[in-house]
Amino acid sequence: MKIDVLLGLQWGDEGKGKIVDVLTPKYDIIARFQGGPNAGHTLEFNNIKHVLHTIPSGIFRKDKINVIGNGVVIDPVILKKEIEAAVKIGADLLGNLYISRKAQLILPTHRLLDKAYEEFKGVNKIGSTLKGIGPAYTDKTARMAVKIGDIFSQNFKEKYDTAKAHHEKIFAGYNFKETNVEYEKEWFEAIDYLKAFKFIDSEKFINDALKSKKTILAEGAQGSLLDIDFGSYPFVTSSNTTTSGVCTGLGVAPKKIGDVFGIVKAYCTRVGSGPFPTELNDATGQLLRDKGFEYGSTTGRPRRCGWLDMVALNYSVMLNGVSKIIITKADVLSGFDTIKVAIGYKINGEIIDYIPYDMNDKIEPIYEELPGWKKDISNCKKTSELPIELINYLKYITVKTGVKVKYLSVGPDRTQTIKIKL
Repeated sequence: MKIDVLLGLQWGDEGKGKIVDVLTPKYDIIARFQGGPNAGHTLEFNNIKHVLHTIPSGIFRKDKINVIGNGVVIDPVILKKEIEAAVKIGADLLGNLYISRKAQLILPTHRLLDKAYEEFKGVNKIGSTLKGIGPAYTDKTARMAVKIGDIFSQNFKEKYDTAKAHHEKIFAGYNFKETNVEYEKEWFEAIDYLKAFKFIDSEKFINDALKSKKTILAEGAQGSLLDIDFGSYPFVTSSNTTTSGVCTGLGVAPKKIGDVFGIVKAYCTRVGSGPFPTELNDATGQLLRDKGFEYGSTTGRPRRCGWLDMVALNYSVMLNGVSKIIITKADVLSGFDTIKVAIGYKINGEIIDYIPYDMNDKIEPIYEELPGWKKDISNCKKTSELPIELINYLKYITVKTGVKVKYLSVGPDRTQTIKIKL
């Protein structure tokens, strides 16, 4: 058996949570392999809208095991609240949620460090969610991390105090005075709460499951263009969001990777700072934002909106080895007379069809224009019911990427998903 992968191909917010929920019936195990509570995966079913930040998106399907892998960073306060909210609407967290002992803890001082670093950068700030993700991964690389497995050790408090003292020395250097005593108290209460759950050596668990012919879907957080190595650095997240992150974030060999499902919106969005070549700072951009309800599920911040960027999409397809594409939010484009797609960039008079090292404001997108569709597609159930202009748009993406479109989302509910046959 091989482990399938589902991840975003843009700057995040592609609709990964919904699609994982849709695909979950085909799998025995859903596993998160990177990121932290800066992710926000929205699921909608039975007229209930629910946002997951750390828990895998298969948690609302009965008899499915959900694993938080070693590559994830965990804020126990946020995870506790998330668990309590999911239990209220019927999820079996005690039975179906497994947490890797090697997953790293986000300490209260990590959140303060995030704020201190952003304040220091001033106008050059990244646009962090201030959840402490970056500082937590920094400590991991510096070999100072406090991990989930440590909460059961006799010297847990000593490890915590050592990390906290190190952070306080950094605060002094930045002349940063803020504290969060109340959050620290809540943090330790959440640690005690989490001790009731199942903790595993996730790399052994996952590989044993594969040997036992269990089907596994690895769920990515954030988007490929936010990858720490291959994203629009420094405006990126602090982990590897691409397929390679599955190997380190769950402990599986590259040869055990199976299908790679790449999710892409029918247009583009981005939250926070950083380059966005096809961004629309006009009425069209606002229309996309309003029709698509483009506001961050974690931060509530308005998302920047623009046309589909084929240059960036092909870059992500290449990096991830995408075998199947899933298009979301096609319903948002209903009503446009024409739709634009960027097929190249013009920089200093030169036209290129690849992502340059320095993505700056001087990039001018080169567009192709396609016919739009007027039909409301939110009630469509099969490919034959879709307008021909949308079918041609899907064929266009297939030709440009060399990868077939497998599914199309035509609305937020799990039932509003069509298996595409072109």
